[in-house]
Amino acid sequence: MGIYCTIEDIENYLGTQPLIQLTNDNGDGLTVETIVCEEALIYSSTLIDGYLRGKYSLPLDTQFPLLKVLAVDLSVYRLYSRRIYTGIPDTVIEKYKNAIKTLEQLQKGIISLESNNENLLIQSSGEYHTNKTELDKLFNKRIIHFEY
Repeated sequence: MGIYCTIEDIENYLGTQPLIQLTNDNGDGLTVETIVCEEALIYSSTLIDGYLRGKYSLPLDTQFPLLKVLAVDLSVYRLYSRRIYTGIPDTVIEKYKNAIKTLEQLQKGIISLESNNENLLIQSSGEYHTNKTELDKLFNKRIIHFEY
């Protein structure tokens, strides 16, 4: 399983005080509870991997900015959903829904993680490295007949 964002990414997005309010269960309101944040990170990473499994070779060995954004949005939603007496802001809900839609589009191949730069193989000591497996490299063996 890849972890696609960090606690610092979430803190940069939300701010320190809101993150403390979402994670600190002992009521002192002084620190971010890293265990709660890590659970949210695991949730978002597991969800992302679930959508990408079968389409991409996991774990991904390249950092993709899109996955970081999705992981932050999913993690923030997860943190808010822990607070049953606190309403989840509409923007957090909307970003969660958009993250799920994006993951569905990645899964269906409507959008791709690859860019022109990422399609290039990295050459190191005469060997080429890619995150594709041997099965990913096989072409479809179906024969197409054209009639004129």
